Amino acid sequence: MKKVVVGITGASGSIYAQRLVDILCGLDVHVHLVLSRHAMKVIPHELQPLSFKAGKDLKHEVLRYFHGEQIDFHGWQDFTASIASGSYITDGMVVCPCTAGTLGRIANGVSTSLIDRAADVCLKERRKLILVLREKPYSEVMIENMLKLTRSGGIILPASPSFYHKPDTIRDLVDSVVARILDHLGLESELKVRWELDR
Repeated sequence: MKKVVVGITGASGSIYAQRLVDILCGLDVHVHLVLSRHAMKVIPHELQPLSFKAGKDLKHEVLRYFHGEQIDFHGWQDFTASIASGSYITDGMVVCPCTAGTLGRIANGVSTSLIDRAADVCLKERRKLILVLREKPYSEVMIENMLKLTRSGGIILPASPSFYHKPDTIRDLVDSVVARILDHLGLESELKVRWELDR
């Protein structure tokens, strides 16, 4: 079974992460899920509202948006988690969506959370690291950090949906980004978003 780390930050675009995790679980991939402190506030704001149960903590409620028996959840500051060590082998990591601040910390080797540290592990161990940046426009500092991360072996994959597959729904737009993430993880899916020129 493949193992992929998914980090979710507080950038807008929770729907990308939810769809990615659903598809990974459908492909029988073991998902190590880490949500930043701010992601836990953004997720319920952006995704289909759930009725929160009285007396339950926010983490428990937010995790209801992600389904799959093969999901391991790690706290955002749990540096004792398996994925914080290079000796624990994974098939890569996706930060989706990724804030500019997270990009900056990862590009410069500053680990203030488990997301930062797990990404740093992927870079030092030469494993696949994909950052799904969800910012616009880009500042010069962000562009420099993107270049630095790319030179270190990371992949910047902006959340820029395509339209050549003639999307009818928001899900179709989301799938065009998720399909590219899966491509770079070396995973095949049944998402119908390939470029095919009508003849």
